[in-house]
Amino acid sequence: MPSTSIRKTEYDPDSRTLSVWFVASGKRYEFEDVPPETFAAFKAAFAKGRYFNDHIRNHFRYRLVAAGNDPG
Repeated sequence: MPSTSIRKTEYDPDSRTLSVWFVASGKRYEFEDVPPETFAAFKAAFAKGRYFNDHIRNHFRYRLVAAGNDPG
């Protein structure tokens, strides 16, 4: 099911970095040291926003990525 709050996600298994783009703000955040199992569960979750809030937000260090770094 498409998320109403999350526009796009990307995961780099080598650096264990999860990038999340949000619909409302258009902002992109990178979450550090996210295990591959967490990303797999996030990707498979029926309610991605709920999974994000319950298992990723406030569980991993993150940073806001400057808008100019958004590939599209």
